[in-house]
Amino acid sequence: MTDLHRLSIREMTEGLKTAQFSSRELTQHYLDRIAKIDGRVQSYVTVTAEQALAQADAADQLLKSGTAGILTGVPIAHKDIFCTQGIRTSAGSKMLDNFISPYDATVVAKTKAAGLVTLGKVNMDEFAMGSTSESSFYGATKNPWNLEHVPGGSSGGSAAVVAADLAPIATGTDTGGSIRQPASFCGLTGLKPTYGRVSRFGMIAFASSLDQGGPMARSAEDCAYLMNTIAGHDAKDSTSVNKEVDDYVANLNATAVKGLRIGIPKQYFNVQGLDADVKARVEESLKKLEDMGATLVEVDLNMTEAYVPTYYLIAPAEASSNLSRYDGVRYGYRCENPTDILDLYKRSRSEGFGAEVQRRILIGTYALSAGYYDAYYVKAQKVRRLIQQDFLKAFENVDVIAAPSAPTTAYKIGANLSPTEMYLGDIYTLAVNLAGLPAINAPVGFDANQLPVGLQLIGNYWSESQLLSIVHQYQQNTDWHTKRAAIAEENI
Repeated sequence: MTDLHRLSIREMTEGLKTAQFSSRELTQHYLDRIAKIDGRVQSYVTVTAEQALAQADAADQLLKSGTAGILTGVPIAHKDIFCTQGIRTSAGSKMLDNFISPYDATVVAKTKAAGLVTLGKVNMDEFAMGSTSESSFYGATKNPWNLEHVPGGSSGGSAAVVAADLAPIATGTDTGGSIRQPASFCGLTGLKPTYGRVSRFGMIAFASSLDQGGPMARSAEDCAYLMNTIAGHDAKDSTSVNKEVDDYVANLNATAVKGLRIGIPKQYFNVQGLDADVKARVEESLKKLEDMGATLVEVDLNMTEAYVPTYYLIAPAEASSNLSRYDGVRYGYRCENPTDILDLYKRSRSEGFGAEVQRRILIGTYALSAGYYDAYYVKAQKVRRLIQQDFLKAFENVDVIAAPSAPTTAYKIGANLSPTEMYLGDIYTLAVNLAGLPAINAPVGFDANQLPVGLQLIGNYWSESQLLSIVHQYQQNTDWHTKRAAIAEENI
């Protein structure tokens, strides 16, 4: 079968269960596509073909015996920030190019236990710091819709593998928009869950109070299948919340769009730099939701101007602390022939970290230093609380809040945006992480250059089911999520 990659996750599970094809055939189909196509996209850092086929054979045995789970035999790709036992876990950095993890991240362990087949590890911005996937030690991943453009970041590899049909679903992480923005740039559905909903154990830390793992796929339904697998409490993660997990698949039609109150922040639609095509597509999608019975309600989010400066104090400060462990002594990159311990530290870190990571470490170290800690870091944490309260006040009158996921479509590779320009591109996504809220991106059309545009819906705490349900129903009435890039349409 040459078109297995065009199946939804539900169709794959049904096909496997009824023996229309085996997990080995499905897995081999994706491995063949990777071999033929990924040289142009450059989304995979490591392809685990041998292990994948062994997992597929094990899945087939479970399917034959009638003891398989719902997702047994379905392939998946993992962002290279999740530790995978016996497989390199690089976080896109030279610093960890030689790191073979001795254990699995909880997210990986859960997908394995569910019988999912790991195709490999995918590219990302170094230590998840970036919005283009260009800062990776392994080079830039390309956007399947136009190979001259970026796929977004930091989960750019995760977005690209799904958009090019080199994996049906992928894990991503979101510290300031790193699931939603690449999903927007690549025409996918991507969910950033409530902070604490998905375990961070074994996920290489960037900013511990902001990082959150989540699913990336073509549709809300596909994301719901993966959320059913990866969500839930984990005793190994002190920030994981012990709260009952919904059946996200069963709840896909549970939220009525009729009567739904969608908040429209006037500040978000008057942002300088918001592309006219992006604004038009987002407004068209909101009109569609209105036609389906939703009500649009204007809301005030007065703290909008504080998002970028607050995030770019807190995130680098936590990065500075988290990345201090990479010292050339215990594991990871070590410089050659150090003259003394200071030389070992200095050269290992300056040679092992790329420019963007070094920039954020320096900013964070400065913000945490004596004399500046109260003025910068502590003040940023106080402003963070005001941002959270701003959202909670808005949620008194609306069910969800709508916004673009990004002010523009995908940048050109090598556009050489200044760090400030790049940071301002995160204006719509940062606050969700600062407040710990869930949010989802849904594809809603294209700009004049045929690059995808995304709508972001932000929910109140623990409302992942609601967000998936709204987007699922929108996707039952539109076909943007079914559109495929030319490279994804290629048969092998």
